[in-house]
Amino acid sequence: MPEANGKYIISSWQKKWKSSNILSLAFLALAAALFLSAIFHLFFPGSLWLVIPLFLIFGAAVFLINPSWKITVPDVARFLNTSFPELEESTELSLKPTDSLNFLERLQQQKVEQILPQLPQPKEFYKRLKVAVLILLAAFTFSFLLMRLPLILKNNHFTSIKEALNGTEKQQKPEIILPEIDHFNLKITPPVYTGKSSREQEKFTISVEDGAIVNWEISTSKSVKQVSFIFNDHERLSLKAANTQRTLWKTSKLIHSPGFYQVNLDGKISELYQIEVIKDLAPVIHIQSPKPSTVIDFGEPQKTLLKTVLTDDYGISEAYINATIASGTGEAVKFKEQKIAFGSAFSGHQTQYQLQKLLDLKQLGMQPGDELYFYIKATDNHQQETRSEVYMISIADTAKLMQMDGMVNSLDVKPELFRSERQIIIETEQLLKAKDTIKAEAFKTKCNNLGIDQKLLRLRYGKFLGEEQESNLGDPEAEGEASLSDPKDFSNAAKIIDAYTDKHDKAEDVGYLEPEVKNQLKATLNEMWSAELRLRTYKPQEALPFAYKALRMLKDMQQKSRAYVAKSSAKIAPLKPVEKRLTGDLTKIIDPINQQDFNKKIDPNLALRQAANLLHQLKNGTGLGTGSQQILRQTNLQLSSKAAAQPSVYLPAVTAFRKILAEVNHPKNISQQDILTVEKAIQKMLPAVAKLPQPAQTNPDFGLANTYFQNLTRTNRSK
Repeated sequence: MPEANGKYIISSWQKKWKSSNILSLAFLALAAALFLSAIFHLFFPGSLWLVIPLFLIFGAAVFLINPSWKITVPDVARFLNTSFPELEESTELSLKPTDSLNFLERLQQQKVEQILPQLPQPKEFYKRLKVAVLILLAAFTFSFLLMRLPLILKNNHFTSIKEALNGTEKQQKPEIILPEIDHFNLKITPPVYTGKSSREQEKFTISVEDGAIVNWEISTSKSVKQVSFIFNDHERLSLKAANTQRTLWKTSKLIHSPGFYQVNLDGKISELYQIEVIKDLAPVIHIQSPKPSTVIDFGEPQKTLLKTVLTDDYGISEAYINATIASGTGEAVKFKEQKIAFGSAFSGHQTQYQLQKLLDLKQLGMQPGDELYFYIKATDNHQQETRSEVYMISIADTAKLMQMDGMVNSLDVKPELFRSERQIIIETEQLLKAKDTIKAEAFKTKCNNLGIDQKLLRLRYGKFLGEEQESNLGDPEAEGEASLSDPKDFSNAAKIIDAYTDKHDKAEDVGYLEPEVKNQLKATLNEMWSAELRLRTYKPQEALPFAYKALRMLKDMQQKSRAYVAKSSAKIAPLKPVEKRLTGDLTKIIDPINQQDFNKKIDPNLALRQAANLLHQLKNGTGLGTGSQQILRQTNLQLSSKAAAQPSVYLPAVTAFRKILAEVNHPKNISQQDILTVEKAIQKMLPAVAKLPQPAQTNPDFGLANTYFQNLTRTNRSK
């Protein structure tokens, strides 16, 4: 029966396809169960038995959601019709009885029955199964690695890295305690400005805030006569007995500086214990807006939004804006200073503030042409102050844009502003006289105001060098018309551009000052900058020499601009050629004497370098003499002083060095690790060696080469 043969082939393919889909779904459920069980095992060891229930749960969910396993024989027939065109979409005829078909359908059925045995098995039947097998292998590999992860981390010492990432401290070497000490306790009371509560610990190594109080309580196993602490090898602190049996000892100390200490129990000294001090940092001010220099043009709103972020490690107690308004010009300039509050309450121990303040320039009383200089000052809970940079906001003066002074009058190289330097000197001297009678804050404020005056004056002088321009300094159009009146220059584009182009914004193109005057004015600006720097840093006494020099140079420029006519002819002493010429008198000519004293430079690190060499000898097992041992003891003192300032870096080296000194007469008993530790510390103490290539260092000689070069240069200039 041909129909039975075709139906049998289609049914066998349907069973294979259905079993392949069922197996692929089972593999996917098993892969999901393995992956989830491995994750549970990472956090809860021993949870691998969850694979079976998870497999059943995922399997049931997958079989309910995905109906691909419900494949029937008609589904396979329809698939064959779409995959093999030679069947002419007649595969369903093989599934029908021959008696129910007409003549044409019987002929087509016979044709299909002949083609079906020759068809290859479709690859789509096993496509899902292959993908599921790959997913299962990947899940099995990943789950195996995930379950082995704790052992891998343990073998490769990644556990310490994980603890470091979580903020935990590294495991340190256990402290060596004197055997007579039965029990001890340290109570650390942080200062009030930190806002932290007291804490206790059972180790001698301490890390405290600056200004914290440490209370020690030591209990001994037997009665002792005396217990004391030795701080940094020179300071002693005795403990007081708290009971009659003299087994309980107490003391306290205010900690301000880092270092190390030891316990002295009836002459028996313990190892070195580190003292680390956490310093309180000053507040940090970050101004986000406005820019350091802001100009508000005509038509723009005369308001500026000030945004700033204040941060501190323990909290900020106060912050405000110090604003100074400068109005007027020349000797009529006026300054008005005021404090502007942010409007926020600084209380508690909040470590960060994001503040905003809208500066309304009209409410502050500013007019066009005025300038506002402000800075932010913040104070933390430890009364540490920080001041930001000075920011400037100016309102453009539209009236100056329409002035015709530069077109009518010629340039005055002696403006009235030059007299302002003298006024700054007078006020600086008055401030120095009143320094002992005013408060420190008022003194600093006046110094800063004088610095602002000096800055404004320096900026105005810079206008004559082309740094800034407020008004026209000539009539370029008139000059251009005069120079281009010749008909020959009608098409000369370069000359037209040169005549009508404004070059006053370039310092090198300014042509209304002579080169000598220009150089002297630049030097004057440098002196003003030096005076301003010292006024801003509250050093008015150091600013006076620079201010006097600037004033003298300004007066000299004024004198150079004047023309003098001699009232009488110059009188020159008559020459005496007969008396002096060809006489050969050399009595008044003496040999020059150049006497200089040179001190031999002593290397301050010579002892450290010698100690490094001696340690290398000890490493080789060579004994040392008395002089060499003395050098090592001197180096030990230097290392102890360094450890008092940086105990976390140099304290292990001090301990190792003391072990070396104790066995210096027996080099074979010295540990190589101790020598290596001390050598590393000495290398850190030594300054860095200059890298080659570098300029050759001149020896401390008479400097004949430099003197010869200077005289030669001076001679060439005179020629």
